[in-house]
This record gives sequence, structure tokens and C-alpha cells, in this order.
Amino acid sequence: MLGNIIGIEENTVLIQLNPEVVKNQNLVNFHVIMEDPEKKIVGEITDIKDNIGYVNLLGEFDDQNRFVVGVIRKPSFGATIKLISKEKIPLIISTNEYKEDRDLILGESPIYTGVNLSVSINEFFANHFAVFGNSGSGKSCSVARIIQNLFEKQNAIPYRASFFIFDAYGEYHQAFKELYKKSPNINFKALTTNTNFSESEVIKIPLWLLSVDDIALLLGADKPSQLPVIEKALKLVTIFGHEESLVIKHKNDIIARALLDILSSGRSSSQIRDQIFSVLSHYNTSELNLETEIYQPGYTRSLKQCLFIDASGKIREMELLTTFMESFLNDELELSLPDGTFTYNLQNLQDAFDFALISEGALKSEKVSDDFNLLKVRLHTLVASDYATYFDYPEYITKEQYIRKLMTADNGRKAQIINFNINYVDDRLAKNLTKIFSKMLFDYNKDNPNGAKLPFNIVLEEAHRYVQNDSDIEILGYNIFERITKEGRKYGVLLGIISQRPSEISETAISQCSNFLILKMLHPKDVNYIREMVPNVTEEIIKKLRILQPGTCVAFGSGFKVPVVIKFKMPDPSPSSSSFDMSRIWFIDRTKVQNQNN
Repeated sequence: MLGNIIGIEENTVLIQLNPEVVKNQNLVNFHVIMEDPEKKIVGEITDIKDNIGYVNLLGEFDDQNRFVVGVIRKPSFGATIKLISKEKIPLIISTNEYKEDRDLILGESPIYTGVNLSVSINEFFANHFAVFGNSGSGKSCSVARIIQNLFEKQNAIPYRASFFIFDAYGEYHQAFKELYKKSPNINFKALTTNTNFSESEVIKIPLWLLSVDDIALLLGADKPSQLPVIEKALKLVTIFGHEESLVIKHKNDIIARALLDILSSGRSSSQIRDQIFSVLSHYNTSELNLETEIYQPGYTRSLKQCLFIDASGKIREMELLTTFMESFLNDELELSLPDGTFTYNLQNLQDAFDFALISEGALKSEKVSDDFNLLKVRLHTLVASDYATYFDYPEYITKEQYIRKLMTADNGRKAQIINFNINYVDDRLAKNLTKIFSKMLFDYNKDNPNGAKLPFNIVLEEAHRYVQNDSDIEILGYNIFERITKEGRKYGVLLGIISQRPSEISETAISQCSNFLILKMLHPKDVNYIREMVPNVTEEIIKKLRILQPGTCVAFGSGFKVPVVIKFKMPDPSPSSSSFDMSRIWFIDRTKVQNQNN
């Protein structure tokens, strides 16, 4: 007997503990059973003060000796109280009967020596999950260990699993690159933004597979009014990538309409002349430029000469210029968005973008011009930068072929872990690449009738850099990560959010996560955020977060019957995320210092 019940306050039972028991053993976090003739109530000792144990009620054992979460009836004051036997503990804090093809061992219990803690694969990986913890708390090692445990199973091979890991610092390559040595049927594929790393394939995205929304993300559009010019540019690129005669017709039509707007603007003659000179200096074709000859009965003059201003301050050939421009208009030209059936490159997009600007009225309005110039500058910068290589795909490929290729290892077999090392680009492009790939995977499964039969697990390291409360909803009408957390489960697209700053992550995304592994957290803002935002979190859990050891977490959610503390084994091999040894860097042997000075 541990003691006697002396009080019941809501979900907490107060037990006057046997002094001898308290003297010989620390009972905090141990589980007890309070047994009456008709019920067996289970609780966890959360605190002990003045020989009084505070027990949080968790559930009860039914007639079949199965643990059922939740308590309807409270124990009587005469209930028999004792510690639960070690044999029964897994029934409460782990899966009832571990099966290799159904369950996954996460780690060990730091409370009950030798007791492994497992979780149902369906309950954990078929739902969105989050891993939070301070820097140095062991997040990367814990995630690596979980994935290693999954793929190192001996008799159950998750061959059709697909984990897409967005690796913010290039940590996971080391942890997974030789997984095939332990599991010959499991393959790892590495993609990187480091163009000088020979062990990985450089990330390359076929530009023709990107939609209006994708280009808006890539260029950092920040206003809904910018979408029409992006859409027009994509429609034009379908022409600009084709034969020259058709391209010229469209360019002539766009330039002529812009010049007609200028001619009819009512501005002064000098302003009209200067604007036409400016437009034709930047946008022209072999048929429509400043040197184009305009024929009249008896003589021929260049377009430039027709802009001459006479002594009265007027452009004498205004009517002639208007008639000439109207000859290039073509109302029969039709444009449609790219359908992924032909290739184009960044230079084609840049050319189309420049013409889309004048087509959408950037020349008529300073406000319109200002809205679009930022996108224009970003596109031109991308074209001229080293980042252009990520969009220089060498051959035509369809979206389905591209997704399949992403999941194909170097040996031609299915890759179960696809690691994107995005450490070698700036934060803006890293965020945009992550969004574009995630959206592509989501759209692929959403549009595929059998998509849910090949689920994708997207794991975002340093998720606070990507899953934010940003302006995507105002611009595009949705945030792709929020859409995945709200709709992805039915299409087989699941999100894993790894972060040290949960307070910076989208509330919607966190609220849709079903399972949480929370390592040591100290920052008051993040702790309070977890308290307010994470479903089913209790004050007992919050108290534990501050005193957890590295590599130890509190786990709770739909995959766990009750909140449990899990101690992860170190991954083998570990990700390259260990803190560097400052003392070894600073200090060297005295004799070496003397030799260097000599």
C-alpha cells in the first residue's frame, strides 16, 4: 500500500503517502493504480509535498485488462493504492502489443528502466506532427533516430515510404547516406544547393512546371495586383518559346497598343515623343522600331522622323503614326497559360515579363509601374545570378516524370528518403524553394486519383523560417503549409514541423498537428505559446519542459494514450549538428605555440 486517499480536487487525487515508501524511493512520474471492487483507476504522481502525493488521473483498466484513456468515476477514499507493475506499464505508455509492421519504437522510458516506448505508425505518420525544442536540446538527433528506427526494421521493410526532408543546414546527409548498409532495400537520395558538392545532385526545377502562384512565390510578390502581369508573362512565354514569326506578331501587337495609348494620352508633344523613343529603345522588333520605314505616296520616312515636332509645337504626323500602329493590332491572337507540354527558360520568362509589363499598362501609370518593377528587378537579378542554375533543367520532363525522378535513387530503385540541402542559398530563396516543392507534391497527390496510396511525408527542419503567418493568404488566397495541414491528410501529404521557435510558426499549421514531441524549452514566449496553441497540453507537461535532458522529450497527441517522457538513443551515425568544440579550437600545446613563434 502506498497510502490513503485524503482528497480529490477535479482531476487530481491527494494521497497521504506511507513515510517508508517516500523515504526509500522517489515516486514522481511513476504510475499508480487505485483499485476498488468495480474499477481500477490509473494515475501519475506529478508532485510530492509533505508526504502528500498529487496524482493526475489518466484512465482505467477495463474488464479485459485493457487501458482506457479518460476517467468518468473517481476512486473511492477506501481504494487500494499501489504502484503499477512493470509488466503492465507498456499497456499505458506504449502500444499494447508491439508489431514490427504496425508500430515503431521511438525510444526508452527514462522512468522505467528497460521499457521501450512505441507508437502506432498509422497514428503518428498518417498525421501531421511537430518536434519543438531549444537549440541544443537534441531535435535533429531525435528526428534522425526516429527515421533510422523506421528504416532499420529487420522483417518489415517500409519500401513505399517517401520522406522529403528540407534540410536547412545540411545536417541529415551524414545520418542517412549509408542507411543501405544496414537496410539494403532502403535508398537515400540527396539533392543540394551546393554546386560544388560531388556527393549530391544539384537541385534543379523545370521552370515550365511552375504555375502563376509558384512564380509569384519565387519572385516574392507582395500584392494581389501583381498576379495579372505574372499571368500575362506566363501566357506570353508560351509564344516566346515558339517560332519567331508568331513571336513577332505578339510583340508587335503589344508594342503597338502601348504606343497607341501614348499617342492618345493627351500629353504634350515632347512628352509623347520622348515616351515613344523610350519604349522603342527597350522594346522593339525587326518590324517595329525607331528605324522602321513608313511609306506614303511619293516618299518614305523612318518612324523616328515622323516624331518631328514642328514650329507650332505639334507632331504633324500624329494621324499617320496612329494609322501605322493600328496596322499591327491583331485581335485574333490568343494566349493561354503553359500546360507543361513544352520547355522554356529564365531568359524566355524575362523577355515575356518585360512585354507583359507594357501590356498591363505599366507605361500609363506610375503606381502600376512601381508595383511591377520590384518583380522585374527580382527576375532580372535571378537570371543574372548563380541561382539561375537551379532552374536550368537540361531536358523536357513532365510533372509526373519529375516527381518520380525525385523518388528514384542513383541505383535506379525507389528512394525512401529524399533530402534537400537548402543551406547554400539565402533565406528568401530557401523559403520559396521549400514552398514550391511542397506545393508541387501536394498538387501532384491532390490531382492523382491514387495519390493517397503513395503518401508523402514532408519534414521541415527549422520550420519557423518557412511556416509563417506571412502574406500568402492575402496574395494567393492560401498558405501552402496551412493548406497541407488542413487538407493534406486526405490526399496522403503529411507535414512534420521541426523548430526551436514555435511562437514564430503559423497558428493554423500548429493547430492541425496531431502529435507533439517537445524537448527542453526555456524561452517564456515559446513556452507560453505551446501552452496556448498546442491541443491537450497540460500544466504538468509545461512543468516538465524546463528540466528535460538533451535527447529527452515529452510526447503526446493522438498516437499516445497519455503524455509520456521518451529518451531517444543517439542516432548512428549522427547528423552533423553537434556543437563545435570551442576549447579544442582555442587551445594548443605550449610547445606548438613556441615553434610557431620561431
